Amino acid sequence: MSPTSVHSQTGKPLEALTLEAILQDRLTPEDFRISAETLRAQAEAAAAAGYRQLAENFRRAAELTNISNEEVLAMYNTLRPGRTTYRELLTLAERLERDYAAPLTAALVREAAAVYLARGLVKEA
Repeated sequence: MSPTSVHSQTGKPLEALTLEAILQDRLTPEDFRISAETLRAQAEAAAAAGYRQLAENFRRAAELTNISNEEVLAMYNTLRPGRTTYRELLTLAERLERDYAAPLTAALVREAAAVYLARGLVKEA
């Protein structure tokens, strides 16, 4: 992946993300969000270099690019041990798959739910 092929989630090319553009109010915070395409390319590069776990992280991150920061933060807080129930974690996983087309992230949430339950970090209800 070359720097000329990298673009933000809003489609702005990397070279357009300059301090001058910020000072001229030509950019918004959304212009600095990474695109799913760029994250998937990074995942492929990581996998090719033998960094399987890093590649999986990039793939999950790509799934989350269309979710608001507020919603991602709420999901993160739900995943904190002792903050939720096993059933709520499974509901979150279902929502990730159904509403956000994020099956890799949903699988990670299900895995966390099972580990939390086994370690007594969540209630079953």
